[in-house]
Amino acid sequence: MTLITRRRLLATFAGLAATAGLSSFWASRMTSYKGPITDHFDGERFFDRDGAPPKGWLDVLRWRFTSKPAKWPDWLPNASTDVPPPRVTGSAARLSYVGHASWLLQTGGLNILIDPVWSERVSPVSFAGPKRHNDPGIAFDKLPKIDRVLVSHGHYDHLDLVTLSRLAARDAPRVITPLGNDLTMTGHDAAIRAEAYDWSDRVELGDGVAVTLVPTRHWTARGPFDRNRALWASFVLETPAGKIYVVCDSGYGDGRHFRNVGAAHGPLRLAILPIGAYEPRWFMKDQHMNPADAVMALTDCGAQQALANHHFTFQLTDEAIDAPEQDLYAALDAAGVPRERFRVLKPGQVFEI
Repeated sequence: MTLITRRRLLATFAGLAATAGLSSFWASRMTSYKGPITDHFDGERFFDRDGAPPKGWLDVLRWRFTSKPAKWPDWLPNASTDVPPPRVTGSAARLSYVGHASWLLQTGGLNILIDPVWSERVSPVSFAGPKRHNDPGIAFDKLPKIDRVLVSHGHYDHLDLVTLSRLAARDAPRVITPLGNDLTMTGHDAAIRAEAYDWSDRVELGDGVAVTLVPTRHWTARGPFDRNRALWASFVLETPAGKIYVVCDSGYGDGRHFRNVGAAHGPLRLAILPIGAYEPRWFMKDQHMNPADAVMALTDCGAQQALANHHFTFQLTDEAIDAPEQDLYAALDAAGVPRERFRVLKPGQVFEI
């Protein structure tokens, strides 16, 4: 094996940390969940009866060695930087886009972070893997006191242990996550106050705010030997401003997950839907929506308003940095959906209800 080939293999394994759930090619970092068999857990691994399993190793390597990723700018300074208020009370909700799938939701007197990632890389190693192309939309030291954290699954671009440890040391928030991900968190830092729940579990967050974990078409891992040994989920939040459906990562499939949420939890005031990390489609279709899928998901769930996420900050796949936004506008126009119904924020921008 040549030196160039060895280097490319190393970059491949490290770079797949977020999109294929690899921690490295020599070790796994996710502690396995143990619990009763259910309709989506076989005693060892979780599964989605309406989903699709992750791609195998041959497909992973085929993608990595045949892909022609677009060149992203090395750095794009944010046009906006948010300094949130200490609290938002009454019937209002304030959402600040931190970047990628990270949000600060302020409502009902609570400050809630969703999939918080302040690290420079979303990777198990500090020297390789997807790197930020812009700063978080809120500087960490400008965050208000955080009361609750929602973490959707174990991929590195969503479960950032360093950030969770910083939050635990500063504010000791409750961390709500699907089954098994709590073991990864507390195994890293026992101070992380992780609580694990199953699909359909409803959790009171306090002050009239609650969250229900709902199925989503995805998967999880942090190493090559722990695929789907923890659960993944989306969230439906009940807030004084209405119900907010947060999808941090998902494929579309036949849309039934989105229709089910609309039927069971509607009407929805807002949906946060992923639009990025979708090329090439032969590899990404089952795990990541493209913008056209996201428009169909909005129609399926029936939300009054949508915001886009899972784009612009980390280059996980092959499309250009601005492709998700431009493809979303084209998809909205083709579907006859007003562009203002599905907004695209940049890090540091705010949406208020």
